[in-house]
Amino acid sequence: QVQLAESGGGLVQAGASLRLSCVVSGRTFHLSDMGWFRQAPGKEREFVAAFSRSGGRTYYRDSVKGRFTISSDNAKNTWYLQMSGLTPDDTAVYYCAVATEVRRHRVPCEYEYWGRGTQVTVSS
Repeated sequence: QVQLAESGGGLVQAGASLRLSCVVSGRTFHLSDMGWFRQAPGKEREFVAAFSRSGGRTYYRDSVKGRFTISSDNAKNTWYLQMSGLTPDDTAVYYCAVATEVRRHRVPCEYEYWGRGTQVTVSS
C-alpha cells in the first residue's frame, strides 16, 4: 500500500537546524493530507505540522511557529520538515504520517499511514 521512510534526525546543539525528510512510496495517488508528529519519552504523541493538499492549508503547533516549515518536493514524492532554532524541548522521535483526508489535522488517529520515526536530540 503506502510506505513512509523518514530520515534526517540526529544529535545537535541548541540553536541548530535540521531538515527531516519523508519519502512516500506505494499507492499515493489517493493521499491528500500529510502531517509531522513527535513523541518524547513518557509523553503523548503530539502534533507538529501538517499540510492539506486538498485545502491548500498549512498547520503548525504553536511552539514551532516561525521555526519549523513543512514543504514538499512533488517530483520526488518527498515531504520535509525544516527545523531551525532547535531547543531541548524539541527532543523527540519525529514521525511523518499521511492520510486520504483528515478532518482534524492535529489528531494522530486521523492519519492512516505512519513512518517508523527518526530521532531528534537537542543538547543544551
